[in-house]
Amino acid sequence: MVRPHDITRYECETRGVVVRVEPEFLPAQSDPEAQRYLWAYTIEIENRSEERVQLISRHWLITDASGRVETVRGPGVVGEQPVLEPGQRFSYTSGAPLKTPSGFMQGSFGMTCAVGGHFDARVPAFSLDSPHDRTAVH
Repeated sequence: MVRPHDITRYECETRGVVVRVEPEFLPAQSDPEAQRYLWAYTIEIENRSEERVQLISRHWLITDASGRVETVRGPGVVGEQPVLEPGQRFSYTSGAPLKTPSGFMQGSFGMTCAVGGHFDARVPAFSLDSPHDRTAVH
């Protein structure tokens, strides 16, 4: 079972946009015998820049312990394309299943802003570790 102090947080900043990630293994929704391991991850996006930004797309690379990579692309996050004024934050929680007891995710958010046009805000690589794997990725 994951205890609150065991949770690792990851952070990265791109052009004043800070992305924080907090993954959590979900033992009650996982089934190791069926090779199903599930994680929730909470993302917080903070706009530290001096201009308004909008998240318009997401790009994920999800890698399991066997090296299999799944690419996910799409508009916005959890059905939203949030606009963040300077100093504002937006957070959401989503999930990721794997067939192996560990892996990692990394990606980016496609952002737009009035002055700089389009840029990709990097999401830091974060580890998906379960207690079912003795060799943690991070």
